[in-house]
Amino acid sequence: MKVLGALLLALTLTSCASANNESASGKVVPCGEITFEEKWVGGPMTDCLDGSKGIQLSALRGPMVINVWGSWCAPCEDEIPIFRDFYAKAKGKIELVGVDVEEAKAQDGRDFVISHGMTWPNLIDTKGNSRGYFGMGVPVTWFVGADGKAAYKKIGVIKSEAELIELTQKYLGVKI
Repeated sequence: MKVLGALLLALTLTSCASANNESASGKVVPCGEITFEEKWVGGPMTDCLDGSKGIQLSALRGPMVINVWGSWCAPCEDEIPIFRDFYAKAKGKIELVGVDVEEAKAQDGRDFVISHGMTWPNLIDTKGNSRGYFGMGVPVTWFVGADGKAAYKKIGVIKSEAELIELTQKYLGVKI
């Protein structure tokens, strides 16, 4: 009976693991995969989470979905499985770029990317340069056209993959 009780306890504890951390393994993707205009266009500069040369936010070109997040932000963490599923279907049709903001250390962002199964490029703004561009608060998701202009800004949590797909089609004209 004690063995059965211990087995049930072990099963209960392992089934309580966070769904957000499904055994997905992410990777810190080089920012060289991001589409941007190479000439100087002005605006704030961010670093790349992979440690490579930074990119000016105003130089980003779409169609692109930009998700602004922080490893310390619980609602941002809740969105990650939605973005993972979306990216699995959207890769090659649209770019997905993350912008990690207000981190104490860049390594915190890199650890978050890996442990949460993120496989798209991420910028990091440890200096607060993006506040004037993206505003304050996270999560925020931007839908950016080929001309680099924001077609739509979704403030708050993306609640489902269907919502993300619908916003992408509505504002960027990309069918996923």
